[in-house]
Amino acid sequence: MKIELIVIGKTASRYLQEGIDNYVKRIGHYVPFSVTHLPDVKASKSLTEERQKEMEGEMVLASLQPGDFLVLLDERGKEFTSREFAAFIDKKMVTVAKRLIFLVGGPYGFSKAVYNRADDKISLSKMTFSHEMVRLFFTEQLYRAMTILRGEPYHHD
Repeated sequence: MKIELIVIGKTASRYLQEGIDNYVKRIGHYVPFSVTHLPDVKASKSLTEERQKEMEGEMVLASLQPGDFLVLLDERGKEFTSREFAAFIDKKMVTVAKRLIFLVGGPYGFSKAVYNRADDKISLSKMTFSHEMVRLFFTEQLYRAMTILRGEPYHHD
């Protein structure tokens, strides 16, 4: 099984990208992992927020393969402790045949089509973070989950 994080647009903040790259490299020691950047939808005054979400959603859905398990990183999703998230990952590593996909949406969230396709939703916090920060927080939590599953000393209760 492979884990993939799909994001809309590039990470502009260099310090965040350096942190993400650090965790991506670390995660790779435990499981095949990659980050896929889909291009930003160029917003114009003629595009409504709903249309922008639809266009981003079309790109996301086109990037999925049959058998992918899609998890939205969504403020209305389930919240986990780090240990609970590790257990979630452990279960998915056994039950998901091909790719476990986590998705960070665009600035306006997800289209209805993406919500309909999603297999699960999780929330990193009740707080709102920038999409770039979510990328860093998610990769750190995935790395933490891997160390918890291996019994390594990174996580402290």
